[in-house]
Amino acid sequence: MNQEQWRTVNPDGERRVVVTRDLPGERWLRILQDAGCRIEISTSPAALTGGEIREAIGRRCDAAIGQLTEAWGNELFTALRDAGGTAYSNYAVGYDNVDLDAATRCGIPVGNTPGVLTEATAELAVALTFAAARRIGEAERYIRAGRFTGWLPTLFIGGLLRRRTVGIIGAGRIGTAYAGMMMEGHRMNVVYFSPRRNEELEKRAADYSRYLEATGHAPVFCRRAGRLEELLETADCVSIHTVLNDSTRHLIDGEKLALMKETAVLVNTSRGPVIDEAALVEHCRTHPRFAAGLDVFENEPALAEGLAECDNVVIVPHIGSATRWSREGMAVLAACNVAAMLNGFAVWNRPDILPFLSDDPPRAAPSIVNAGPLGLPVFG
Repeated sequence: MNQEQWRTVNPDGERRVVVTRDLPGERWLRILQDAGCRIEISTSPAALTGGEIREAIGRRCDAAIGQLTEAWGNELFTALRDAGGTAYSNYAVGYDNVDLDAATRCGIPVGNTPGVLTEATAELAVALTFAAARRIGEAERYIRAGRFTGWLPTLFIGGLLRRRTVGIIGAGRIGTAYAGMMMEGHRMNVVYFSPRRNEELEKRAADYSRYLEATGHAPVFCRRAGRLEELLETADCVSIHTVLNDSTRHLIDGEKLALMKETAVLVNTSRGPVIDEAALVEHCRTHPRFAAGLDVFENEPALAEGLAECDNVVIVPHIGSATRWSREGMAVLAACNVAAMLNGFAVWNRPDILPFLSDDPPRAAPSIVNAGPLGLPVFG
């Protein structure tokens, strides 16, 4: 591999850990150093290919930290196992880029980094929702181009979302946080579509409604949609927070878009392929009062033809978790996963992972997604 595009931390460490992208902060490095690791970090601005990762793994590698932009399948996990590797962590909460079956066959635990990007991603989804509804991107381009000549009653009229209905596709941690922000901040009703009933979210809405009624205001409602079509027909804005798998790929296609209101807002901060991007471009072209806000893309980093020219689409470059606290926290969790597996620690079995960001973190792996199939011991 090109040594000029790699830097080494703690070169005398007995265990070798390959990290395919430089990560923010310093604490994650200290965690790996304390575990006796020599850390080799790619500084290349481009994502590494599978061949480059295999070359970096080489003949001896104890563990690796990879990215969601890399396909970790049988070839890479076999190479890692054959090099003596016993741990891998994805620097992401999602792991649709990882073949879990292949990792499990190779006996390699796979970590991820949940819990520290929930609020950050939900906040960005809120920002995209209002940016799209209020035509912020279009208006900014207009004024930067020097076209603004003064206030007009009809200039960039958008939609008001207060007291409307928000639809949540995937009511997990991030979807629940987003729903709470929209409900409690803007008194929006919530309709969600999820594999399981979210009793926590429903109770939160009921408690908030009691407060509203006690102060002389109309309540809100929160209910689970029996069908996705019901949600799409009902909601004034729809935010996607589902995982990516075979059942959710192109979940939102031309047919589903046609069910949405003419003035609806569609937001995606989950995974790009959940939306058929070509269908979205066509829908936005033919429905100028429709709006979308996208943080992720189907063939990222490439955009579907015509997407960048759609004035009613707000696009940002996959920055959902891009707060310093979240990104550094993700690095800490990834390092804790690797260090714990190398040291033979158990797997954390509690939803709250914030103790790992404290000065005295648990002697455990924060999140190993194939811990069950591998029969790994559970903390406590």
